Amino acid sequence: MHDYRVTDRELLHDGFIYDLVVETVEMPGGGTARREFTDHAGAVLAVPLDEHGRVAMIRQYRVPAKEYMWELPAGIRDMDGEDPAETARRELAEEADLRCERIEKLGEFYTTPGVSSELIHYYLATGLSPVPEDERHQRSEEETDIELVWWDFDKALAAVADGQIRNGVCALALNLTRLHLEAGK
Repeated sequence: MHDYRVTDRELLHDGFIYDLVVETVEMPGGGTARREFTDHAGAVLAVPLDEHGRVAMIRQYRVPAKEYMWELPAGIRDMDGEDPAETARRELAEEADLRCERIEKLGEFYTTPGVSSELIHYYLATGLSPVPEDERHQRSEEETDIELVWWDFDKALAAVADGQIRNGVCALALNLTRLHLEAGK
C-alpha cells in the first residue's frame, strides 16, 4: 500500500465548521498531486424512535439546497473533546426537544470523502421523553423554523424511496436503523 505523504498544506479559508485546504500529496509511481477539500469538524445524527415505531422527523430549510428538507436531529461536533454520543444527545434536545434513556451507535460514515473529511457518527435514540419547556434550547437562525413531525418508521423508509426524503445523511440513517432493527429480531 502506498503512503500518500502530504508534502505541503495551504489554508485557503478558515471557517467555523470547516476549513478549505489544498494539500500536495505524493502519488504512487512518483510525482505529486494537489487536492482541495473541506477539512470538516465532523457531525452526529440521532434517530429518535419511540415505543410505537415512530420516528421524530424534522423539517428544516437548507440554504445550499434552497429548499425545506425532511431530516433527523443532527449537528456539528463543535465542542472540543465532547464524546459523539453526548453530542447526539445534545442535538436531540436542541432540535427535537427530546431526551433519550438509551443511545446506540449505528455506525460512522464519511459523507463525501472525495471532497470532504466530514465523518458523521450515527446513533439510535430510544426511551424518549420531552425536554421540560423551561430547559429547552433557544433556537436561532433557520433552526427557529424547525417543524417536528412523528412519522411511522415504514413511512419514513418509503419516503426515501419515493424522493420525499432527499437528504442522503437522513436516508442512510433510516436504513442503518432498519438494518439494526432487523438484526435484533
